[in-house]
Amino acid sequence: MPVDPQTQTILKMLNDIGAEKFGSGTPEQARAFSRDNRFAAKADPAKLAQVGSIDDRTIAVPHGKLAVRIYRPAHSGPAPTVVYFHGGGFVIGDLDSHDDHGRLICRDVDAVVVSVDYRLAPEHRFPEPLNDALAATRWAAAHIDLLGGDPDRLAVAGDSAGGNLAAAVAVAARTTGPRLAAQLLVYPKTDMTDNDAYKSRVDYSDGYFLTGAIATWFQDHYLSAADAHDPRASVILAPELSDVAPAVVGVGEYDLLRDEVVAYAQRLAAAHVPVALHVFPGLIHAFYGMGLMSSAAADAISVLNNDFRLFINGGSGV
Repeated sequence: MPVDPQTQTILKMLNDIGAEKFGSGTPEQARAFSRDNRFAAKADPAKLAQVGSIDDRTIAVPHGKLAVRIYRPAHSGPAPTVVYFHGGGFVIGDLDSHDDHGRLICRDVDAVVVSVDYRLAPEHRFPEPLNDALAATRWAAAHIDLLGGDPDRLAVAGDSAGGNLAAAVAVAARTTGPRLAAQLLVYPKTDMTDNDAYKSRVDYSDGYFLTGAIATWFQDHYLSAADAHDPRASVILAPELSDVAPAVVGVGEYDLLRDEVVAYAQRLAAAHVPVALHVFPGLIHAFYGMGLMSSAAADAISVLNNDFRLFINGGSGV
């Protein structure tokens, strides 16, 4: 189907404000541009997903401290705990840029969400952001009584670069712990190599917000050429994926990452991991942050969060 009409309006807005600049300036310029052009930040606060409470704090990790934002449901009592990693190509993004994502997961999944302000490239290149993601997940497991209170319902989630981190944490957790109940991977970057087998990398490399040039710019700041073949960076290259946590995976039809996302979901399924894969017609990269402007994006968010809620609570009937 064609690009969703409301998403077409969003694309025009992005083009009008010069979103292509992400791939041509410095990281500092990209971060400033992102801070100045956050759609959710300009929304009516009453339209944002409402949660019980939001608490900013710092946590101790091996390299020092990380900032986190903790979202709690309105009710008391045991709840799932979700450790969430924001998108932004490993170069931009923070707790504020993805505040709406944390709110949505908290409300829809009825979970405590720990959103992690991991260190960014190029100041902190691979594997430092992944080390932060692993450390934050282990912190959540060690402090589960202060969070959701249920050690059997700890999960990870992330979008784009954050989806890459969540997937890598889920793979590592098989051997190093903690045990995860589920993972939510929203248009995750799964293959950092120059694999020309992904048709979507060609078909949607320009004109759909995340361009091939921008994706390369992000990756060059995060990885060396050798790092791209490390399975911790390119999770699709992991030699074995059995016993990874059940996965809810979503990507838009017009996302240049689409084919590698689908390929990773297929690898998980082939390893007998429960997988709910959704390719959403008419949507582009970053749709999870467009729900206030696109009803199709809002519907997709609802589908993913509902599946994630089912998986994290032990369901498998998706």
